[in-house]
Amino acid sequence: MKILIYDNLTDSLFEKLKQYGEVSDNRESIRHAEIIVLRGSCCDKQLIDGASSLRLIVRGGVGIDTIDTAYAESKGILVRNTPYASAIAVAELAFCLMLDVASKLNFFENSMVDGLWLKDEKRSELFGKTLCLVGVGNIAREVAIRANAFGMHVVGYDNRRKEQPFATMVSSLEEAVCYADYISLHVPLTEQTQGMINRQLLSCCKKQPVIINTSRALVVNAEDISYMLQKGCIAWYATDVYPSDPPSSDYCLLHAEHVTLTPHVGANTYENLERVENEVVEVIGNFITCKES
Repeated sequence: MKILIYDNLTDSLFEKLKQYGEVSDNRESIRHAEIIVLRGSCCDKQLIDGASSLRLIVRGGVGIDTIDTAYAESKGILVRNTPYASAIAVAELAFCLMLDVASKLNFFENSMVDGLWLKDEKRSELFGKTLCLVGVGNIAREVAIRANAFGMHVVGYDNRRKEQPFATMVSSLEEAVCYADYISLHVPLTEQTQGMINRQLLSCCKKQPVIINTSRALVVNAEDISYMLQKGCIAWYATDVYPSDPPSSDYCLLHAEHVTLTPHVGANTYENLERVENEVVEVIGNFITCKES
């Protein structure tokens, strides 16, 4: 089996995959590859057509929206990802962003560097606040566990899941965001979710929520977020995801006020990359075992 590591995860992945065949990280060998391992690269029709021997695409990550799955499957190519590995890493970042906004950590650090002593400046607590989870999968579950430990009230909306032990599930997105202090996004990018966080939805909010986005940039309407921030309808927008990596210089939220930005590092922990790598190896091992049986 010829395996191409198109995007490397850790230095040990190469050695771990040798048990399953000939491993290369030379992208020019793509036409001979039967298995491709990706992380952040786009796998479109052109790339798939350039890999005439391809049988399996493995993405080391949660979403598969960077892969033309329909085209791959039409050619008999399996597409797999690692849906469990990144949950803790991304959940911790989402929670860090909530804590950062509530406690004004960045503001206080900058004020100290500027020689200011703002001891009378007030912070906010997460305790007793309402957290709305939009999408209730593996990552949202880990966020909810941490939120419950902080004494937050957790509500959730997911059109695929009706009951969860860690959140009070509601039947509509409008109901979910209505009384939220924090809204944390955990949905894949699909035709249904693109632009779902928009001016119309946020007009349903009775409070001025903080929005945390560690899912996909395009699930929010960036222009609407900017408008609602300016109007004071939402208090803050904290994001780790962008329409492109890095975002273009004219991205409307890049220099907006009351916005916190991190450079798409949600899954970038030492521990998580090792988990992702091990899950990639397991996926490939299972694929080869099934083919041989």
